[in-house]
Amino acid sequence: MDELYTVKEVAKIMKVNVHKVYELIHAGLLPALKLGSIKIRKGSLEDFLRKYDGMDLTDLDNICSIVEGKVR
Repeated sequence: MDELYTVKEVAKIMKVNVHKVYELIHAGLLPALKLGSIKIRKGSLEDFLRKYDGMDLTDLDNICSIVEGKVR
């Protein structure tokens, strides 16, 4: 069974603020579920990090490779 993380825990793991985590969830990029509050499965987070490794997610409407795009 997968461990569940809170948005705050995911933000700490990813070294971003909680607003970015919510943005990723609302954009449909990071799967989550609501059990009182929003939770993210450990497996979903690992899949997300694997899928978007090497990508620039600064602008979720314009996701591009760090190598091909501009690093901000």
